[in-house]
Amino acid sequence: MAKGEGHILAQNKKARHDYHIVETVEAGIVLTGTEIKSVRATRIQLKDGFAQIKNGEAWLVNVHIAPFEQGNIWNADPERTRKLLLKKREITHLANELKGTGMTLVPLKVYLKDGFAKVLIGLAKGKHDYDKRETIKRRDQERDIKKQMKHYNAR
Repeated sequence: MAKGEGHILAQNKKARHDYHIVETVEAGIVLTGTEIKSVRATRIQLKDGFAQIKNGEAWLVNVHIAPFEQGNIWNADPERTRKLLLKKREITHLANELKGTGMTLVPLKVYLKDGFAKVLIGLAKGKHDYDKRETIKRRDQERDIKKQMKHYNAR
């Protein structure tokens, strides 16, 4: 399977609107038993999440995984920081890219691949408001062109 393929459980649509995605990396997530059950039930929100690198390890922060309903005492904190599983080479590459460049790591989507939960992390640079307007304008123009072509080809 290619990077980012599998049964998609959650997407961060706002990330592509707010950031220029320079590079993507697939990472595994360390989850508890009740967390993976909630993730499989698509009870995960990536909207405010980000990843950071501390002490040579990658961590996923501010990603909300709702408590599993039948989990009772075994439920973990929904907002806890979760470790990302990356190779050392990938971590050092991302750490070097992040140093002093205004870049950040944002989760783009969470999906299942061969039964394991994976997260697609994007190395991103923030967009300015005028960049966002430009993106919206370009998307509208492409939509209008497709509409005109469809209308033209229908005749």
